[in-house]
Amino acid sequence: MATCTQPLSGTDPGWGARNDCSLLPTGGPHNPEAFNYGVETWEAYKRGGLSKDLVEEQKKVQEADLLIFQFPLFWFNMPAILKGWMDRVLVQGFAYDLSKAYDGGLLQDKLSLFSFTTGGGQEMYSKGGIGGDIRYILWPMQHGIMHFCGVKVLEPHICYAPENVSEEKRKEMLTAWTQRLKTLWKEEPIDCSPEWYFK
Repeated sequence: MATCTQPLSGTDPGWGARNDCSLLPTGGPHNPEAFNYGVETWEAYKRGGLSKDLVEEQKKVQEADLLIFQFPLFWFNMPAILKGWMDRVLVQGFAYDLSKAYDGGLLQDKLSLFSFTTGGGQEMYSKGGIGGDIRYILWPMQHGIMHFCGVKVLEPHICYAPENVSEEKRKEMLTAWTQRLKTLWKEEPIDCSPEWYFK
């Protein structure tokens, strides 16, 4: 039986890491005997039963040509609030179909860009660094989510350890980001293949 839970005290009331009644599809579960969130959202999408906030977010995605995800890298991943948004908004039927994925994904007319900060310096995220090549971390986000949905992926924009550098260096980071935004539409997407990530 599907159950509703309340968020933990102090957690985000919107897109945080929870599945409460307001975020589940409306109209009751498709299969109350064996709850499967992916199946439930797919069935709700097909019958127009997703909650209003999800439909509004999907409309934003539909209208966008470019999706920029700005976040701090947290435990080698995007923060839970952003992962929660992707889990709830990029549902089967809207963003992908199992027979239409990757280059055939349902959002293939769009570009995406991951722009994020890290806690560690660039050397930490190199092939010889303790964190491993940053591309390994990007594989599930860029390839496993965006490319799976058909979205073309631009080279990520990474600001390494901004809290540990000088004020002048932080200003340089902001200037570089500002300049890149001006020419973003001229960029070619990366080759979203295992070779790009693991070469």
